[in-house]
Amino acid sequence: MGDLDQKLCQVFAGKVVRKDLVKKTKVGINIPVFVLEYLLGKYCATDDPVAIEAGIKVVKNTITNNFVRPEEANKAQSLVKDEGKYTFIDKVQVRYLAEDDKHWAELKNFGNKFIHFPEHILRKYDRLLTGGIWAQVEIRHQYDEEQKGKRSPFWIDDVKPIQVATFNFEQYCACRQQFTLEEWIDILLRTIGLEPANFSMRVKLLLLIRLIPLCEQNFNLIELGPRGTGKSYAYQELTPYSILLTGPTTVANLFYNMATNKIGLVGIWDAVAFDEVADLQKMPKEVVTTLKTYCESGTFARGKDSISGRASIAMFGNTNQPVEVMVRSSHLFMPLPEVIRDDMAFLDRIHYYIPGWEIPKMRMEFFTDRYGLVIDYLAEAFKELRQHSFTELIDEYFTFGTHLNARDAKAVRKSLSGLIKLLYPHGQITKEEIQCLLEVCLEGRRRVKEQLKKMASFEYHQTSFSFIDQETREERFVGVPEQGGRDAIALDPLPPGSVYTVAMDDQGKVGLYRIEVGSSAGTGQLKMAGGVETIMKESFQRAFNYLKGQKVKLGIAEQLDSLDFYVEAIDLLNNHVRCEAGIALIVAVTSAIKKHSALSGLIILGDLSITGNIKGVSSLSESLQMAMENGAKRALIPLENKRLFLEVSGEIVERVDPIFYADPITATIKGLGING
Repeated sequence: MGDLDQKLCQVFAGKVVRKDLVKKTKVGINIPVFVLEYLLGKYCATDDPVAIEAGIKVVKNTITNNFVRPEEANKAQSLVKDEGKYTFIDKVQVRYLAEDDKHWAELKNFGNKFIHFPEHILRKYDRLLTGGIWAQVEIRHQYDEEQKGKRSPFWIDDVKPIQVATFNFEQYCACRQQFTLEEWIDILLRTIGLEPANFSMRVKLLLLIRLIPLCEQNFNLIELGPRGTGKSYAYQELTPYSILLTGPTTVANLFYNMATNKIGLVGIWDAVAFDEVADLQKMPKEVVTTLKTYCESGTFARGKDSISGRASIAMFGNTNQPVEVMVRSSHLFMPLPEVIRDDMAFLDRIHYYIPGWEIPKMRMEFFTDRYGLVIDYLAEAFKELRQHSFTELIDEYFTFGTHLNARDAKAVRKSLSGLIKLLYPHGQITKEEIQCLLEVCLEGRRRVKEQLKKMASFEYHQTSFSFIDQETREERFVGVPEQGGRDAIALDPLPPGSVYTVAMDDQGKVGLYRIEVGSSAGTGQLKMAGGVETIMKESFQRAFNYLKGQKVKLGIAEQLDSLDFYVEAIDLLNNHVRCEAGIALIVAVTSAIKKHSALSGLIILGDLSITGNIKGVSSLSESLQMAMENGAKRALIPLENKRLFLEVSGEIVERVDPIFYADPITATIKGLGING
């Protein structure tokens, strides 16, 4: 038993099971995983092989002799009559009927809705009245001729729950705090049957994001990706509180049945998952329109009434093309059925898009043989966490950038709240930890908006998602990994201190560089990384000396003198073009000092002499052509090159906005988009 296994068994004593035993035992047994795990946790909570084998036999015998199969309901009832008393494994639910002034029990597979139930047991297990529990139920046959009201010969004498019947949330949170974040993530993954050693931290988080609808109310999730990645497994096997739809449904079934006046699935379950979102194409159009309203507000109209539900919606679907092809030729919602593929109002209600293509197909070695929590115990934790909200925790440290509208902010807040519930259920989380999760949440919502932008750029053009540190006022932009295809220039502003620049050599070869400047406490020195070539070093040093002479005008004198600056140049095209980039260095250093990003999609052209005179580029057209092909949206151009702009093609003029400057200070002010 590993160190983490030992620690888990010690901290969560009695709530732990070895996950490979579930696979061994479940073969040929049609019983929910959470019920099976409860029994295994009871009889096999040891690392002694002999005791484990004996425990497995007990579990199998218990299920074989006592589990009621739905098709054997009549046989089971007859057995109770013949024996007088018998014990079954079944799901028992209790309801109060006012006309009888009595509580009646219903056994799901036993096939009887009117079974006498003792009041003292009801007081012990309140969940009997709110959804029911799986249990070993002792049933007695006794026909009472003098019985009033409904007559039933079946009486329950005893109930022994075989799933969690009571849950202590405070204890769960206290136990969680005894683990590091990395340990807890691994425990969660092992609890759902996966071995975390096979996945990167990013994939681990994506796998856990699948669980957010189980612990966050009214959360709308979509995952599109290859087949065989286990997208919907959690909703079918891991919790008694979700339902997985594997075919078409109706408005009456999903929302509200007008004939019976009963609410549908969204009012009964915590999460409703569509195993194959393509099934929406086969459903009445009213299902989609009602679902659209529900995904926005958690309410829907039936007749004259507005009805609310708390169920989250999860939609899963398969992709038939590589993500690179979809990004280049269409958008990432293309695998959806036609009925919702182009319904932008519906798609805009999705809170998070999981990139399913990043999750590997499940192989045997991905499944764990280590210890995890009994899944029903975790399901109870998720059930309790739905009553909590951590949507406001972000406000203590960060604000959203201007490109996030109200719907975007709501989506990110709910995603963040869900992740915090999974990883920090006690609600105690540091600023740095929030930032890490916030970036993941912004990415998932931005993936939705980027596809909407491709469909209607005039309406959804603001997709540069960012967050601002309330203390430092530094703004950080969050992209999506698949965005941009082969473009080397990011659509978002780079972090402060980073800029793009272009250079062309005597043979007409054009190079593209990203200049990155960092700083630390020092005495105003410029230090070059090893990869910076001589001609570039010389241009950087000239520019830095000029900047020192203009530091008061730019309002950076104090910082420039008390910091050392480290500069690195990344050759994005790897074609080793000689580059003089003095203006880019000045903009980058000022950006780093002011913690203010340069304009998004900006490339900087031009150099300067030792006296500060601007040196233009020899060919504007080639430089801008290469910049455009790599994703540039703006170009900072020396004023003396303005006449060359007449030679630039119409396509470049349409796609790359020119920003002219006459001196280095003007270039800096315009490049950063700040007031002079």
